Amino acid sequence: MRSTIDIDEKLIKEAQKLVKVQTKKELINLSLKELIRQKRIERLIKRYGTSPVNLTLKELERMREDE
Repeated sequence: MRSTIDIDEKLIKEAQKLVKVQTKKELINLSLKELIRQKRIERLIKRYGTSPVNLTLKELERMREDE
Protein backbone atom coordinates (compact mmCIF):
# COMPACT_ATOMS: atom_id res chain seq x y z
CA MET A 1 0.00 0.00 0.00
CA ARG A 2 1.38 3.37 -0.93
CA SER A 3 0.97 6.36 1.34
CA THR A 4 2.39 9.83 1.37
CA ILE A 5 3.19 11.12 4.84
CA ASP A 6 5.37 13.85 6.27
CA ILE A 7 7.84 12.40 8.80
CA ASP A 8 10.64 14.26 10.58
CA GLU A 9 13.79 13.31 8.61
CA LYS A 10 15.98 13.56 11.73
CA LEU A 11 13.82 10.95 13.46
CA ILE A 12 14.05 8.69 10.42
CA LYS A 13 17.85 8.91 10.25
CA GLU A 14 18.32 8.37 13.99
CA ALA A 15 15.96 5.40 14.05
CA GLN A 16 17.64 3.85 10.98
CA LYS A 17 21.02 4.08 12.72
CA LEU A 18 19.69 2.59 15.95
CA VAL A 19 17.98 -0.41 14.39
CA LYS A 20 20.37 -0.75 11.44
CA VAL A 21 17.88 -0.86 8.60
CA GLN A 22 18.53 0.56 5.16
CA THR A 23 15.13 1.65 3.90
CA LYS A 24 12.32 3.77 5.26
CA LYS A 25 9.90 0.98 4.41
CA GLU A 26 11.83 -1.46 6.62
CA LEU A 27 11.97 1.12 9.38
CA ILE A 28 8.24 1.88 9.30
CA ASN A 29 7.28 -1.80 9.20
CA LEU A 30 9.63 -2.64 12.06
CA SER A 31 8.38 0.35 14.06
CA LEU A 32 4.74 -0.58 13.61
CA LYS A 33 5.40 -4.21 14.59
CA GLU A 34 7.23 -3.07 17.72
CA LEU A 35 4.47 -0.60 18.63
CA ILE A 36 1.85 -3.34 18.27
CA ARG A 37 3.97 -5.74 20.36
CA GLN A 38 4.40 -3.18 23.14
CA LYS A 39 0.70 -2.31 23.22
CA ARG A 40 -0.22 -6.01 23.41
CA ILE A 41 2.15 -6.43 26.35
CA GLU A 42 0.62 -3.39 28.06
CA ARG A 43 -2.84 -4.86 27.53
CA LEU A 44 -1.72 -8.19 29.01
CA ILE A 45 -0.26 -6.48 32.05
CA LYS A 46 -3.44 -4.45 32.59
CA ARG A 47 -5.58 -7.53 32.20
CA TYR A 48 -3.50 -10.04 34.15
CA GLY A 49 -1.10 -8.09 36.31
CA THR A 50 2.65 -7.82 36.02
CA SER A 51 3.45 -11.47 35.31
CA PRO A 52 1.77 -12.67 32.12
CA VAL A 53 4.29 -15.52 31.91
CA ASN A 54 2.10 -17.50 34.29
CA LEU A 55 -0.47 -17.98 31.55
CA THR A 56 -0.98 -21.39 30.03
CA LEU A 57 -0.61 -22.03 26.32
CA LYS A 58 -4.39 -22.38 26.00
CA GLU A 59 -4.91 -19.03 27.71
CA LEU A 60 -2.43 -17.34 25.37
CA GLU A 61 -4.08 -18.91 22.32
CA ARG A 62 -7.51 -17.80 23.53
CA MET A 63 -6.22 -14.24 23.97
CA ARG A 64 -4.90 -14.25 20.39
CA GLU A 65 -8.29 -15.38 19.14
CA ASP A 66 -9.98 -12.56 21.05
CA GLU A 67 -7.97 -9.91 19.17
